[in-house]
Amino acid sequence: MIYLGLDLGTKTLGISKSNGIIANPYKTLRHDANYDYLITSLKSIIEEEKVDKIVLGFPKNMNNTLSEMGKIVLDFKEKLEKNCHIEVILEDERLTSKISNDVLINSDMSRKKRKGVVDSLASVLILQSYLDRKDK
Repeated sequence: MIYLGLDLGTKTLGISKSNGIIANPYKTLRHDANYDYLITSLKSIIEEEKVDKIVLGFPKNMNNTLSEMGKIVLDFKEKLEKNCHIEVILEDERLTSKISNDVLINSDMSRKKRKGVVDSLASVLILQSYLDRKDK
Protein backbone atom coordinates (compact mmCIF):
# COMPACT_ATOMS: atom_id res chain seq x y z
CA MET A 1 0.00 0.00 0.00
CA ILE A 2 1.33 3.45 -0.93
CA TYR A 3 0.61 6.47 1.27
CA LEU A 4 1.12 10.20 0.82
CA GLY A 5 1.50 12.43 3.85
CA LEU A 6 0.45 16.07 3.45
CA ASP A 7 1.21 19.16 5.53
CA LEU A 8 -0.95 21.98 4.18
CA GLY A 9 0.29 25.45 5.00
CA THR A 10 -0.84 28.89 3.89
CA LYS A 11 1.75 29.04 1.09
CA THR A 12 3.18 25.56 0.70
CA LEU A 13 2.21 21.89 0.80
CA GLY A 14 4.77 19.48 2.22
CA ILE A 15 4.47 15.98 0.79
CA SER A 16 5.92 12.70 2.02
CA LYS A 17 5.54 9.16 0.69
CA SER A 18 5.63 5.69 2.20
CA ASN A 19 5.14 2.07 1.27
CA GLY A 20 3.54 1.59 4.70
CA ILE A 21 6.65 1.28 6.86
CA ILE A 22 8.88 4.38 6.73
CA ALA A 23 7.80 7.86 5.62
CA ASN A 24 10.23 9.77 3.39
CA PRO A 25 10.22 13.35 2.08
CA TYR A 26 8.76 13.57 -1.42
CA LYS A 27 8.48 17.26 -2.38
CA THR A 28 7.11 20.65 -1.42
CA LEU A 29 4.64 22.50 -3.63
CA ARG A 30 4.22 26.27 -3.43
CA HIS A 31 0.57 27.27 -3.86
CA ASP A 32 -0.19 30.69 -2.30
CA ALA A 33 -3.76 29.55 -1.46
CA ASN A 34 -4.45 28.22 -4.97
CA TYR A 35 -6.04 24.97 -3.81
CA ASP A 36 -7.27 24.03 -7.29
CA TYR A 37 -3.63 23.98 -8.42
CA LEU A 38 -2.82 21.65 -5.52
CA ILE A 39 -5.68 19.29 -6.35
CA THR A 40 -4.52 19.07 -9.98
CA SER A 41 -0.90 18.49 -8.91
CA LEU A 42 -1.88 15.87 -6.34
CA LYS A 43 -4.10 14.08 -8.84
CA SER A 44 -1.05 13.63 -11.08
CA ILE A 45 1.12 12.44 -8.18
CA ILE A 46 -1.58 9.99 -7.02
CA GLU A 47 -1.82 8.46 -10.49
CA GLU A 48 1.93 8.44 -11.13
CA GLU A 49 2.86 6.95 -7.73
CA LYS A 50 -0.22 4.67 -7.53
CA VAL A 51 -1.19 6.09 -4.13
CA ASP A 52 -3.78 4.17 -2.09
CA LYS A 53 -4.37 6.56 0.83
CA ILE A 54 -3.55 10.10 1.89
CA VAL A 55 -2.78 11.17 5.45
CA LEU A 56 -3.48 14.88 5.84
CA GLY A 57 -2.20 16.87 8.80
CA PHE A 58 -5.08 18.28 10.83
CA PRO A 59 -4.12 21.39 12.78
CA LYS A 60 -5.91 21.94 16.06
CA ASN A 61 -5.31 24.36 18.86
CA MET A 62 -3.52 23.00 21.92
CA ASN A 63 -6.86 22.97 23.79
CA ASN A 64 -8.22 20.62 21.07
CA THR A 65 -10.47 23.25 19.44
CA LEU A 66 -10.55 23.71 15.67
CA SER A 67 -8.15 26.35 14.37
CA GLU A 68 -8.84 28.60 11.37
CA MET A 69 -6.36 26.53 9.36
CA GLY A 70 -8.21 23.42 10.55
CA LYS A 71 -11.33 24.66 8.77
CA ILE A 72 -9.32 25.18 5.59
CA VAL A 73 -7.89 21.65 5.92
CA LEU A 74 -11.40 20.17 6.26
CA ASP A 75 -12.50 21.95 3.07
CA PHE A 76 -9.32 20.80 1.29
CA LYS A 77 -9.92 17.20 2.43
CA GLU A 78 -13.43 17.29 0.98
CA LYS A 79 -12.19 18.67 -2.37
CA LEU A 80 -9.36 16.14 -2.49
CA GLU A 81 -11.66 13.17 -1.87
CA LYS A 82 -14.22 14.43 -4.38
CA ASN A 83 -11.75 15.20 -7.18
CA CYS A 84 -9.18 12.44 -6.67
CA HIS A 85 -11.50 9.64 -5.48
CA ILE A 86 -9.15 8.61 -2.67
CA GLU A 87 -9.49 8.09 1.07
CA VAL A 88 -8.05 10.99 3.07
CA ILE A 89 -7.28 10.34 6.73
CA LEU A 90 -6.87 13.27 9.12
CA GLU A 91 -3.90 13.05 11.50
CA ASP A 92 -3.31 15.42 14.42
CA GLU A 93 -0.36 17.60 13.45
CA ARG A 94 0.09 19.71 16.57
CA LEU A 95 3.75 20.64 17.06
CA THR A 96 5.02 18.92 13.89
CA SER A 97 6.30 22.19 12.40
CA LYS A 98 8.03 23.08 15.66
CA ILE A 99 9.62 19.63 15.91
CA SER A 100 10.71 19.87 12.25
CA ASN A 101 12.30 23.28 12.83
CA ASP A 102 14.04 22.04 15.98
CA VAL A 103 15.49 19.03 14.13
CA LEU A 104 16.77 21.25 11.30
CA ILE A 105 18.22 23.84 13.71
CA ASN A 106 20.00 21.09 15.64
CA SER A 107 21.50 19.87 12.37
CA ASP A 108 22.92 23.38 11.83
CA MET A 109 20.82 24.11 8.76
CA SER A 110 20.55 27.77 7.82
CA ARG A 111 17.22 29.58 8.13
CA LYS A 112 17.03 29.98 4.35
CA LYS A 113 17.52 26.25 3.70
CA ARG A 114 15.14 25.31 6.54
CA LYS A 115 12.35 27.26 4.85
CA GLY A 116 12.52 24.93 1.85
CA VAL A 117 12.35 21.63 3.73
CA VAL A 118 10.43 22.24 6.96
CA ASP A 119 7.01 21.48 5.40
CA SER A 120 8.26 18.29 3.78
CA LEU A 121 9.77 17.14 7.08
CA ALA A 122 6.52 18.02 8.90
CA SER A 123 4.63 15.84 6.39
CA VAL A 124 7.05 12.99 7.18
CA LEU A 125 6.25 13.34 10.90
CA ILE A 126 2.50 13.39 10.17
CA LEU A 127 2.65 10.29 7.98
CA GLN A 128 5.03 8.39 10.26
CA SER A 129 2.80 9.13 13.25
CA TYR A 130 -0.13 7.56 11.41
CA LEU A 131 1.90 4.56 10.23
CA ASP A 132 3.24 3.87 13.73
CA ARG A 133 -0.27 3.96 15.19
CA LYS A 134 -2.29 2.20 12.48
CA ASP A 135 -1.18 -1.38 13.23
CA LYS A 136 -1.68 -1.17 16.99
